[in-house]
Amino acid sequence: MNKLLKNKELIFVVIITMAIIGLFFIPTGFENKENSLIVKGKILSVDNSDVIQHGIIKTGIQDVDIKILNKSYKNKVVKGKNQLVGKLEFDKFLKPNDIILVGIDYNENQKITGVNVIDYYRINYELILAFIICLFLISFAGITGVKALISFVFTILSIWKLLIPLLLKGYNPLLVTFIIVLAITSTIILLVCGINKKALAAIFGSFLGEIFTIILSLYFGKLFHLNGATKPFSETLLYFGFSYLNLKNIFLSGIVLSASGAMMDISVDIAVSLDEIKKQNPTISIKEFLNSGFTIGRNVIGTMTTTLLLAYSGSYTTLLMIFMAQSTKAINIFNLSYVSSEILTTLVGSFGLLLVAPFTAITSTLLYFSKEIFIKNTIKKLRLLKN
Repeated sequence: MNKLLKNKELIFVVIITMAIIGLFFIPTGFENKENSLIVKGKILSVDNSDVIQHGIIKTGIQDVDIKILNKSYKNKVVKGKNQLVGKLEFDKFLKPNDIILVGIDYNENQKITGVNVIDYYRINYELILAFIICLFLISFAGITGVKALISFVFTILSIWKLLIPLLLKGYNPLLVTFIIVLAITSTIILLVCGINKKALAAIFGSFLGEIFTIILSLYFGKLFHLNGATKPFSETLLYFGFSYLNLKNIFLSGIVLSASGAMMDISVDIAVSLDEIKKQNPTISIKEFLNSGFTIGRNVIGTMTTTLLLAYSGSYTTLLMIFMAQSTKAINIFNLSYVSSEILTTLVGSFGLLLVAPFTAITSTLLYFSKEIFIKNTIKKLRLLKN
């Protein structure tokens, strides 16, 4: 039996790996335009004569000479311009020897027609950091760590290759997000936990939690009068030719996506714990088993809800500092649209977490005691027929 399960799990890993390869090569419909390249370049010289400084802010244009370091134009020196708009979040003040990412446009004769300075080149450091994390994960978790990495890559590709293109094409954001989140959640749980009862319990617990999160998002999203434009670059999408997009539903779908990871975490914690309880005490009663699930759920929820609050607050530390610096009244803060949107995200996500715990405990009980429950119900029916 164990050998059969291991074979099934191996087959599932192979299927997901093939799905990853397929997702990698599948076109999104929004590929890079023809006759353009993204290359790595090195700043050789900088002309700052057209740059104007206002305190810590710089505006104007830097004229730069760039040496291309890779692709078909390697070692070619080109001239480019770095536009400074006076916003620290977007601007990069370049200096000689800086390594940058450059966009190159060229014509049919391969002659360069345009050079676009994109940003500092950070890919190498990102790859180093990713490699270190992968190394530690595999060293600590072994084969489970490998499965976790597979699930991580699958999640990234599912979001980038499926979710984002479908949202851009105008499909129903909540429906698309729910289906893709369910697929991601199921895949991760089956990869990490294996194909067994605890995995099914965790999947069903997450599934039910996500459904209620969508319902709550729709209901309270309407009451909060939010149009969805509070998220960064939301309005920019409309100006880019996507005026048909429903920003409100995209925002609400983001709540489901944001909370899904924590829901999955809670459902797996409870399902794995109950599975271990059942293994250590095979004679445990249905009532004791269910109560154990609720007890575990209460403790897990107690910290996870605060975890969501901390995660969202961390993204808005500077905004909170501005409120403090300007002595903004609490009633004004909580009533602002972009603050209200974060409150909605946190509270609806937290409520979804509260529901996942009992759902997973009940689902686990039904799966592990299905025979006992069936027998008891059958006996009750027979007694009623007899009377």
